[in-house]
Amino acid sequence: MLRLLYLENTPITLLGFLTVLWASFINSANAIAKQPEANKRPNVLFILADDLGWKDLSNEGSTFYESPYIDRIANEGMKFTRGYATCQVCSPSRASIMTGKYPARLQITDWIGAAMGKQWDRNTKLLPAVYRHHLPQEDTTIAEAFQQSGYETFFAGKWHLGDEGSFPEDHGFGTNVGGHHRGSPPGGYFCPYDNPKMTDGEKGELLPLRLGHETADWIEANQDKPFFAFLSFYSVHAPIQSTKALWKKYRAKAAEQTPPEIRFLIDRTSPVRQVQDNPLYAGMVESMDDGVGIVLEKLDRLGLTENTIIVFTSDNGGVSAGDGKATSNLPLRGGKGRQWEGGIREPFYILWSGGRSGTTDVLATGTDFYPTLLDMCDLPARSNQHVDGRSLVPAMITNSDDQSLADLDQLNKRSLFWHYPHYGNQGGEPSSIIRKGDWKLILYHEEDAIELYNVADDIGEQIDVAPKYPEKTVTMKAELDDWLLETNAAMPTQNPKFSSESLANAKVRIREKELPKLERAHAKILEADFQPPQGWWEDIAK
Repeated sequence: MLRLLYLENTPITLLGFLTVLWASFINSANAIAKQPEANKRPNVLFILADDLGWKDLSNEGSTFYESPYIDRIANEGMKFTRGYATCQVCSPSRASIMTGKYPARLQITDWIGAAMGKQWDRNTKLLPAVYRHHLPQEDTTIAEAFQQSGYETFFAGKWHLGDEGSFPEDHGFGTNVGGHHRGSPPGGYFCPYDNPKMTDGEKGELLPLRLGHETADWIEANQDKPFFAFLSFYSVHAPIQSTKALWKKYRAKAAEQTPPEIRFLIDRTSPVRQVQDNPLYAGMVESMDDGVGIVLEKLDRLGLTENTIIVFTSDNGGVSAGDGKATSNLPLRGGKGRQWEGGIREPFYILWSGGRSGTTDVLATGTDFYPTLLDMCDLPARSNQHVDGRSLVPAMITNSDDQSLADLDQLNKRSLFWHYPHYGNQGGEPSSIIRKGDWKLILYHEEDAIELYNVADDIGEQIDVAPKYPEKTVTMKAELDDWLLETNAAMPTQNPKFSSESLANAKVRIREKELPKLERAHAKILEADFQPPQGWWEDIAK
């Protein structure tokens, strides 16, 4: 006869007790199985903005734009205050992120599709260098490295690194939503998108929100496996388009600011915007930030945030001198396409539970993401691939052992390089750059002229101190020359059709006609009766 046992004051047989005990064991096992594995490899979410300037975020000091979700990444992670893109235009810097190599070494030195060599029909002293129009197949991309290590891989948004045969799916991404050869959204920012790699949603759907949802949905479907997700916004590249609701919001905000006497100044070759008050551009920043928020909230809801490394950066400086001339990068000089800090210094954030939060002034650049992420995920380095990158982990950990301190010292002592043998649509000139510590030297290829700045003391690059420091100038120029030779950097050539008289006339036209026209057009955007000239206006929820 079975003895009666009591469980929570209820009589139960031994058989019944064993049944309850077994059920409890099964439920506990299932609960444990649903929890993230303690030793599961970290996930990676890489978020890349297009044309977003260093000062285009509220955490970087903008009082006009609003970016709470991106600010969260910066505030909870590590902010590299001297973080850079490897080029002042998009395709080269994107190629560096994918390969861990400088644009000069890859021979991808301009945005893919730009005229080059003898195709060039503008009146300039030099013909821009010939460059490669796709990622080399022989390179192992960061996506391929993660894919070969068992990660699920995903890409959404702007690619601009080649045509058929060189799309994201050809370089290690198992899923591709929207990535093709075009550098700007072919249908604009409202559905229908006219994108061959993405189906349309409802008419008027907003592109950055769609890309956020696509990324969030894919993460949810692949949450049980380690993943590498690359969210590459088309925002905030031209066309400068936003919703009517957001235009109204930021038009009202602009009205609270002191009206500028002028919005543009000519710097060397073209007008550059000096104030942040464009309500359409501000709306684009907010919509992209909302797209980031969609993904962050999904990670939170799924309990994946702690085990996901999150990167946020941009591919080049803000559009102060071209592609809409919609923002100001002050106190940085210039913007997209230009050789100064405004063209290359970027928001550069890494949120990693294995590292500390805060800020660091360690020099960092786009080639560093590849070895850094491999290091963080405890995957083997690929030193023959990411030859121009260095792991930034020493700047993010609190270890004080001899090796960590030595690695950090090497990061602080290294030089960074740029090479842009082209003329930018935004007024940029053929140039090469070396940054070493606080010092930055720019070599202009038209006249073999040099500028030297101490960026720590002169962040706006207003005082050329090359005459004051001749020895430093010579030393840095020699190091830059050696690097150009080592990478076999392509160079511009003389333009036999160049006319100095035509160039002088063009400068007069810019000053007397284009500059006043710009001032009128950008003032018009803030008027109550403003209507988008291309008919893209959509009054939908943000």
